[in-house]
Amino acid sequence: MSEIKSAAIIGGGVIGGGWIARLIENGVDVHVYDPASDAERKVNEVLDNSRAAYSTLTETPRTPEGAFHFCESVEHAVRDTELIIESVPEKLDIKHSVYKEIEAHASSQALIASSTSGIMPSDLQSNMKHPDRLLVAHPFNPVYLLPLVELVAGKQTAPETIEKAKSIYSSLGMHPLHVKKEIEAFIADRLLEAIWRESLWLVKDGIATTQDVDDAVRYGFGLRYAQMGVFDTYRVAGGEAGMRHFMAQFGPCLTWPWTKLMNVPEFNDELVDLIASQSDDQSGHMTIREMERQRDSNLLAILKGLKGNNWGAGKTLAEYEQKQLIRETKEQEA
Repeated sequence: MSEIKSAAIIGGGVIGGGWIARLIENGVDVHVYDPASDAERKVNEVLDNSRAAYSTLTETPRTPEGAFHFCESVEHAVRDTELIIESVPEKLDIKHSVYKEIEAHASSQALIASSTSGIMPSDLQSNMKHPDRLLVAHPFNPVYLLPLVELVAGKQTAPETIEKAKSIYSSLGMHPLHVKKEIEAFIADRLLEAIWRESLWLVKDGIATTQDVDDAVRYGFGLRYAQMGVFDTYRVAGGEAGMRHFMAQFGPCLTWPWTKLMNVPEFNDELVDLIASQSDDQSGHMTIREMERQRDSNLLAILKGLKGNNWGAGKTLAEYEQKQLIRETKEQEA
């Protein structure tokens, strides 16, 4: 059972919709505010996907869904909720405006978590009256399936806020990763940015197509990363001598000019057209919703496979399933 009963989502886009899905699947009631005219349609399409995924995610019965409804204002959304998740556009002035409204109407005990993928929490909380209860809780798409959530404290975030957040997100079947020092883009997106830059150069320079780059990842090192990450992958590559041998053998190549990671290709119409046209050739035969469903099906297979080995994200899923089993047993005994 989740540690919280109610939450507010401010911003119902891709990430906000994913948060709604994860929360209601854990029995949390959710109040949503998003002024976009098509917000409700988009959220319900995300929920169609999440419900299909959760119907097979665990071997235990699903938690009865929490209720969710759209509210006419931030004020009505945040009233009497325990967790407030901000997922509005990545513009600091918009976020500051939203926090001002939240603080005016939310419970003094409510946690305020931003889904930002790169803005420093100290900048987010700079105009707040009670900055101690704000943190970044950065998830990954699809939020309802990927367990990682990066927790980042600002200069004024209270230590107990981070600890409370760890407990809440763990109860939602997630793996909270506390980023030890505040830094732009945190951990995972900084790694993603490196491969994104190199990928753009490979396509721009005619070395590879978007299809080639994706195939290099999904047929090769992406499979290793899915279960062992970066450093353990290279430790194994070092053989019996381990990481020290690997570093000694391959460390010198770090000085070779293989990559263009420190340079960014000029972002112009020519580059956009090149990438977009190749992407259309690669996947244009599928709608985004079809791609999402295929993605979810693939992720379910990977998560279940890792669960069988009690490893990585599969271990998180196994622990979540065990909590669900305990909840079900208690309800049957009651």
